Amino acid sequence: MSSQPIISPSKASVMQSGDVYFNRELSWLTFNERVLAEASNVRYPLLERLRFLSISGSNLDEFMMIRVAGLVGQAQRGIDKPSIDGRTPTQQLSAIREKLEGLSALQQDIWRELHDALALMDIHIADEQRIIPAAHEWLEGFFLEEILPVITPQALDPAHPFPFVQNEGKGLLFTLTRDADQEQIIEMILIPTALPRFVRVPDKIVGHGEAIYISIASLIQRYAKKLFPGFTIEGDGLFRVLRDSDIEIEEEAEDLVRTFRSAIQRRRRGQVIQLELEEDFDPKAEAVLLQQLGVHEAAVIKTDGMIGIDGLAEIATEDRPDLKFDAYSPRYPERVREHDGDLFSAIKEKDILIHHPYESFEVVVDFIRQAAADPDVVAIKQTLYRAGSQSAVINALIEAAEAGISVTAVVELKARFDEEQNLKWANKLERAGVQVIYGFTDWKTHAKVAMVVRREEDGFRTYCHFGTGNYHPVTAKIYTDMSFFTADPKLGRDAAKMMNFVTGYVEPHGLELIAIAPLNLREEIYGRIDAEIANAKQSKPAAIWMKCNQITDTGMIDRLYAASEAGVTVELVVRGICCLRPGVAGMSENIRVKSIIGRFLEHSRIYAFANGHPMPGPDAAIFISSADLMGRNLDRRVESLIPILNRTVHDQMLQQVLLANMLDSEQSWWLHSDGSYSRVETHGKPFNCHRYFMTNPSLSGRGGALEAGGVPKLTLRKGRAG
Repeated sequence: MSSQPIISPSKASVMQSGDVYFNRELSWLTFNERVLAEASNVRYPLLERLRFLSISGSNLDEFMMIRVAGLVGQAQRGIDKPSIDGRTPTQQLSAIREKLEGLSALQQDIWRELHDALALMDIHIADEQRIIPAAHEWLEGFFLEEILPVITPQALDPAHPFPFVQNEGKGLLFTLTRDADQEQIIEMILIPTALPRFVRVPDKIVGHGEAIYISIASLIQRYAKKLFPGFTIEGDGLFRVLRDSDIEIEEEAEDLVRTFRSAIQRRRRGQVIQLELEEDFDPKAEAVLLQQLGVHEAAVIKTDGMIGIDGLAEIATEDRPDLKFDAYSPRYPERVREHDGDLFSAIKEKDILIHHPYESFEVVVDFIRQAAADPDVVAIKQTLYRAGSQSAVINALIEAAEAGISVTAVVELKARFDEEQNLKWANKLERAGVQVIYGFTDWKTHAKVAMVVRREEDGFRTYCHFGTGNYHPVTAKIYTDMSFFTADPKLGRDAAKMMNFVTGYVEPHGLELIAIAPLNLREEIYGRIDAEIANAKQSKPAAIWMKCNQITDTGMIDRLYAASEAGVTVELVVRGICCLRPGVAGMSENIRVKSIIGRFLEHSRIYAFANGHPMPGPDAAIFISSADLMGRNLDRRVESLIPILNRTVHDQMLQQVLLANMLDSEQSWWLHSDGSYSRVETHGKPFNCHRYFMTNPSLSGRGGALEAGGVPKLTLRKGRAG
């Protein structure tokens, strides 16, 4: 099957105007604008709004350290390869910086609004000037005992080499005049990363029910005179450094572990991409910083607000339930309970789908735990992309190995910003007797699969878990993902071939159900889209529903454009980057794109095709996947595409999960043909898909104890909006 883009005459005419695709980087910035908009959402509790503000900050930091750093590198090397919308790296950087100015200013405006609103609710974030007298004595003592011993002033002069400022490092520059001879000097204090971002004054000092926070930087500024006796402080200023944090690994690397250890060290010393300064930063001190850090003025951002918005996440944890979302406890599937908690018995009876975070991640952990304690289990094989710092799954694998079970773990070292943690897990697993594999040098193993091979009366049986998300206990509480459990022999055989592909580079032949990237996943989706095009041309029902995180691959976008031109109805739920331009006459008038931003982070990937029958319906072809529609996922990662064949799970995926996403009106944004987004307008009673999933049992997990009508039936009619 051809993987070449489809370019029709009508699309070719649109292409001449350069309006076929949206720019990837600018699309990402509009995504972060939607995240930031939630910080202004008055329907949300105050601390949740603060959390969204901090998320927008951490998102932006990662964008600068990876995406902008990459463009800067291309521009410096004279690489002028255009993006899919025709812009050179230099042109993209110019557009990004223009957009960043407005985004950064909006962050500070929202921060000031939330700062004042929090104060009205007795949560005060003070600076070095505004501290109530009752807290002064305690803060001074805290500074002298907890801060002063761990900070080190350093003079900036020819006798003292300029200190290294690590990635995301913060520091203070002080302009001083020596009282004895009126000589001026500049001193730097780097704020140790081991210190928290904020200090909270104890309740016993300020009284119960009131919270006072002060940043470490403000605390140092407040008591700086104790650091510099004999000097007059003329001025001070806070700065923060972001560096190039991408890791590039040469394909011929002989020792992947050693290479990554070295690369992680290099990341901390990468080129400075952005320097943040306070608005009133001393000009002399600023000049020293720019010279010593080798920073061009274009990379400097000055603000009269907070530097390092991401740090507000610490305050968002304040123990104020009245200012947070109502507590939510994930359900444990009733059907597993009906089998006395025996997951293998429940899975053997029929496939089951666990919808996180509405259903507990403990089901996934229990799958491995029960395998580790089962004398009939002979082997466990699992991929690990991100497992978190406190992983029950890792511990369960260790228990299994120590129990004598053959355990194989594919640990992906190239999981961005988790490389160091994954190296630690790999060492711990190997010490316990787990066979640890690092997979391909040039491809990330991004597929989420666990296999348990069990000896039973009728022979060996393979139980599989396929996921759209990571084996990560923290993100599983806030990311919406799918965990699919099955004992289908065909899926078991395919999973074994996929694992052998990763561990032994044995390319699988004769796959029965699963499609694998980079081998045939792209072609499988292409084929499904082409089948919808053929059905539309024959006047049969034709529709495509997709839910994913990003769409950037031009080949996939072109296929969807061709489907639109053929009359196929295309409904896309794309949380983040979308380079596809919907609603353009002669190209994409039958495509609608929405983005859902809410309490939980949409993360699952689901692909559905009408298959010649009305949508949604029992004959639709449904798949879950670990892959987004990006070139890297389709061509440079090991990914899986899993067909859903069990009737109950099929209905849950289509009639419950996908349909609820289509119907959502409270958390959804429409993407327009000019690249802008607007909130979905609610006509009649609003519908919130997160609330629906929180309050209704899933179809495959509800068990026989619940009535068949226990899940409200959804209809597509509600979701049609302009």
